[in-house]
Amino acid sequence: MADRFEVLRQPSRSELENSNMARFIRWLESEGHGRFEDYGALYDWSVSNIEAFWAAVWAYTGVVASQPYERVLGRKDMPHAEWFVGARLNFAENLLREALHGDPDRPAIVAFTESRAPVRWTYRELLSQVAAIQKFLIDEGVTPGDRVAGVVTHGPEAVVAMLATTSIGAIWSSASPDFGINGILDRFGQIEPKVLFAVNGYLYGGRTFSRVDEVQTLVEAMPSVARVVTLGQLPDGAEPTGDRYTRWDDALAAGAGHTATFAQMPFDHPVYILYSSGTTGVPKCIVHGAGGALLQHSKELILHGDLRRDDTLFYFTTTGWMMWNWQVSGLLTGAQLVLWDGSPGHPSLDALWAMADQEGVTHFGTSAKFIGTCRNAGLKPKDSHTLTALRVIFSTGSPLLPEDYDYVYSDIKADVLLGSISGGTDIVSCFVGASPLLPVRRGEIQCKMLGMDVKAFDGDGREVVGDRGELVCTQPAPSMPVMFWNDPDFARYKKAYFSVWPGIWAHGDFISFSEYGGAVIHGRSDATLNPGGVRIGTAEIYRQVETMAEIADSIVVGQQWDGDVRVVLMVVLNPGYALDEALVKAVKRRIKEGASPRHVPAVIVAVNQIPYTRSGKKVEIAVTRLLNGDRVDNREALANADALDEIAEIPALFARGTP
Repeated sequence: MADRFEVLRQPSRSELENSNMARFIRWLESEGHGRFEDYGALYDWSVSNIEAFWAAVWAYTGVVASQPYERVLGRKDMPHAEWFVGARLNFAENLLREALHGDPDRPAIVAFTESRAPVRWTYRELLSQVAAIQKFLIDEGVTPGDRVAGVVTHGPEAVVAMLATTSIGAIWSSASPDFGINGILDRFGQIEPKVLFAVNGYLYGGRTFSRVDEVQTLVEAMPSVARVVTLGQLPDGAEPTGDRYTRWDDALAAGAGHTATFAQMPFDHPVYILYSSGTTGVPKCIVHGAGGALLQHSKELILHGDLRRDDTLFYFTTTGWMMWNWQVSGLLTGAQLVLWDGSPGHPSLDALWAMADQEGVTHFGTSAKFIGTCRNAGLKPKDSHTLTALRVIFSTGSPLLPEDYDYVYSDIKADVLLGSISGGTDIVSCFVGASPLLPVRRGEIQCKMLGMDVKAFDGDGREVVGDRGELVCTQPAPSMPVMFWNDPDFARYKKAYFSVWPGIWAHGDFISFSEYGGAVIHGRSDATLNPGGVRIGTAEIYRQVETMAEIADSIVVGQQWDGDVRVVLMVVLNPGYALDEALVKAVKRRIKEGASPRHVPAVIVAVNQIPYTRSGKKVEIAVTRLLNGDRVDNREALANADALDEIAEIPALFARGTP
């Protein structure tokens, strides 16, 4: 078996000399910021001089602003940091700079959906649609600060609606249409949108899902909605009708010929409202500022992702996951976006790789779960596709197993940059991630992101290196939320991030940083297992179990038991296997040898499915609450809430005295 942190890929000479990160370093040196021998020196400078660093990102990435900033930082204390005081800009204008100031006939979007033929737009066509929907929204009375929401798929209309909304200075918020009505109401009901965009249904995995009745029920429950724009995602399907409803094509026609304008707003003017998962209560409404999201995404896409004007960016996501917001920001580079609305496994698990080959995708984004599924299925994309253009694979959503690193380099492409990235909805960006200047080490996220002063803290608030601790950020970053909705005194905001160490952001991840400067995520710290008082990250167990041929998926939680915590492991078996005594012993042996005796579960049971959020994260907290007899709130946040019902019926998980 390969070593844990074995180097699987070294940066190429081209990356070391011609990547955007390398060019950025030369530019910094020419501007008199010193000499930078390597990425480590650049990172150290970025967190020791955060004002100079973020000012450099602003200048180098070409932020478009009608009024320059007076100071990079007004207040520096968290959570009330003031960024780029005095600046005025527009988020949508920055994303549309290719259409406005470059070559508008360059390709902007290609969109694939199971229900319609592919859509291909140039930047000129994208801008034309944004202008028309902007005019429609203005005529409907939408003004800066109003909320516009979308129950929309990952299609081109969602991008247009967001850009039109933010061009006015209004705030965009979206949810995937596979959410239940209560789940959407728990989100949009709090922010009271004035206009709602909604699909009439969608296809997924070859199956048709109408949403006409659900949309009508939703609108009736939200009196704030003055206008509903319906998208005929199912061309032959019915659409909701009534006085408040307008078809997408009619909205476009009403604004045809309009020239887009861009409201100039302060740097921290709200642009997005995103939501916590809501698996333990009503979702938190996380408000992100336009400038912070723009600057952070510019840094991550251009410098860390090495995304260029001639590139093609794909990310498999839904509009209910922050990776949708992240991908759409790729427009600011002038690159082409590939949108995918549908199942990643339809008509086969090879579908996304075939698309990537066909479209010349240079940057392929997905989840760790998808990569693991491809590995588990024995898929070998390198044997069926050339993937000539592919330079970067992004992975997020959960920790990437060391064996999945092996799989990418052996069975997908040998010279690709595998960028495991981690951050969250909370910052609509990343704390740790990729760099084209660094080697890729097996099982390790490459680096701390520039300008993000992140550390691992022990329980006493001391930094630890080489050991596990709480992921913290000790200095402000532009994309930290400007507020939570309906939280005027910042009480919920402070409780979420600053209740452990006042003035220091505690993210809720259990992390370790290696001697190489890379990182390993060990799971959510609020899901950390504590048998016998020893802290164990759930990802440490997944790394052992989910590489076994017998195991398709798993979830591990801690259960209060006889005055201690016992580790409970639930597994989904691959076809042809049974959880007999021999397999139980094999699983325990793998965990004991690969992790430690402390990690070995007290109970192992088989289940048919693992509960996930709709953005593809295992719901360890909800399962923990279930096993400990606590109420599980907001089941609407789950993609498959019936998985909890199955778990609740397993006697071995609840009967005292069970071995």
